[in-house]
Amino acid sequence: MLALNNTNTQPLTFLLTGIPGLRAAQNWISIPFCLLYVIALSGNSMILFVVLREKSLHEPMYYFLSMLSATDLSLSLCTLSTTLGVFWFEAREINLNACIAQMFFLHSFTFMESGVLLAMAFDRFVAICDPLRYQTILTNARIVQIGMSMLIRNVAVMLPVVLFVKKLSFCSSMVLSHSYCYHVDLIQLSCTDNRINSILGLFALFSTTGIDCPCILLSYVLIIRSVLNIASLEGRQKTFNTCISHISAVAIFYIPLISLSLIHRYGHSAPPFVHTIMANVFLLIPPVLNPVIYSVKTQKIRKVIVKVLIQKQLQI
Repeated sequence: MLALNNTNTQPLTFLLTGIPGLRAAQNWISIPFCLLYVIALSGNSMILFVVLREKSLHEPMYYFLSMLSATDLSLSLCTLSTTLGVFWFEAREINLNACIAQMFFLHSFTFMESGVLLAMAFDRFVAICDPLRYQTILTNARIVQIGMSMLIRNVAVMLPVVLFVKKLSFCSSMVLSHSYCYHVDLIQLSCTDNRINSILGLFALFSTTGIDCPCILLSYVLIIRSVLNIASLEGRQKTFNTCISHISAVAIFYIPLISLSLIHRYGHSAPPFVHTIMANVFLLIPPVLNPVIYSVKTQKIRKVIVKVLIQKQLQI
């Protein structure tokens, strides 16, 4: 079997895959995918616009929301060109360097989203459990530090992953399982020992989402305990309602992630298109639903969006 590596003069080229077994229907399947991308890009752009524009939203909670929207926007843009390129134009070829770059940003923004959700959980914890110190704890400088620490963490865990992928040699089978470059998918095509790559991938996963998820759960245990100490039922409901949007965002991020992991591990009997659709759903559902959830459930965001839309109508 022919072994190829990235030191060859000819750059390595991989083939992306659309929906296995449904190639004839890909043009039709691309329509809902295209609509989801449009919703994700427009929805998150709107959230970013209103938070930056409206001074009344210059508060820690909305700064973290803008971080979430920026992450979702970046995550959508990471896969937009290759996914729609495969569906619409059969543009399946991607070289190794472009593939590694997409893989780096795809996983980095996924881990970034997990970190932002943890930061938002911390915001809700401080707001409910220690409201008198909320403004002194979550200062603008502290929020910038949190954002920078998440960026540094993502680069630190992903850089070794990228460097060790560059060292791999690949066999003559160069067909990837998705319409974008995914770390596990890429290293499985290697014909050299990829155990270090697998270990680094697992370390990256457990040192980000593996830490963030238990910390989010712990914060809500403390929040629920604090809410139960409130005397009136109305007060409890009002306080806990401020967490509903964040709980929904956590659910739509972690449930598809866990489901995708379970399908990859135990769903060997499932048709290949199930794996592919689940992988695309995992990437698209959070960017699509997060702006909708926060627009519907957060009164201040909803009012500002309506205000901006009315102003645009009056200008027309």
